[in-house]
Amino acid sequence: MPRATLRPAAPDDIPLILELIRELADYEKLVHEVKADAQRMHDHLFGPRPYAEVLIGEVDGEPQGFALFFHNYSTWLSQPGIYLEDLYVRPAARGAGLGKALLTELARLAVERDCGRLEWSVLDWNEPAIGFYRSLGARPQDEWTVYRLTGDALRDLARKG
Repeated sequence: MPRATLRPAAPDDIPLILELIRELADYEKLVHEVKADAQRMHDHLFGPRPYAEVLIGEVDGEPQGFALFFHNYSTWLSQPGIYLEDLYVRPAARGAGLGKALLTELARLAVERDCGRLEWSVLDWNEPAIGFYRSLGARPQDEWTVYRLTGDALRDLARKG
């Protein structure tokens, strides 16, 4: 039986992380939106003020997935939370328990760090992921709609201040 293990990412993992991000984006049909580059990724994960953390998932010693996450804060709970930005397991490694291991470790970190929640987004057409998350006890927040400012809209609003 394949053996899934996890480890924190190291600076030498930047090329692997970028490769996995691109694979995830390709699966999500959004590869054209990936602008990530090695220097910024390094600075934001391992610089003086890290913005996010990454767990690398391996099956039989080979990197097969990752979870990139960061802390957020709930004013209603008056507690930090963990937001999972990306979770990806390569197709050949699915079914080996790696996705569950990554989410279990994030739940453990959330409890250890006194977080009130672990949350993430999933594309509405990604039925395999939705079913997987439901099997772990996660439930959708259907009453919320995500908004985003990027590019010119973000810069325009910033200038109006």
